[in-house]
Amino acid sequence: MSDKIAAATKTIEDAVTTAKQNLEGLVKAQQEQVEKASAQILKGFDELTALTKGNVDAVVKSGTIVAKGAEEAGKQVAAFTQSSLEKSVATGKALLAVKTIQELVELQNAYAKSSFDALVAETTKLQQLTVKVANEALAPINERVNVTVEAIAKPVAA
Repeated sequence: MSDKIAAATKTIEDAVTTAKQNLEGLVKAQQEQVEKASAQILKGFDELTALTKGNVDAVVKSGTIVAKGAEEAGKQVAAFTQSSLEKSVATGKALLAVKTIQELVELQNAYAKSSFDALVAETTKLQQLTVKVANEALAPINERVNVTVEAIAKPVAA
């Protein structure tokens, strides 16, 4: 009977050893999975940080382009205003020197026509400048949108 007890004890010890080894293997596998998941999370965080930095840089670059465009437009408007004022003063002086009503009407008509033509030309230039600045300002943001979409779509595709 003691052989049976010894055999049973040996069987129990073997079962405990096997269970212990299985448990150690399971714990080790779980640790590896946790480490792998942690590494992926950190990698994702690093990628997100780089993506966000690029997006902020694009917004800053876009803002700089808009600011320079606004400055250029301001200079253009100031130059037009000064030119218009100078033409108005010159026309005013010429109006004071007219000798007939016919001269006055012709001078006034010429001034009105040239002022309107100058306003249309200046408006066209400002519109072109606005479109140019808008396109240039949107370019870095558009580029970042494409990069962001690719970065977001990559994990979905994987």
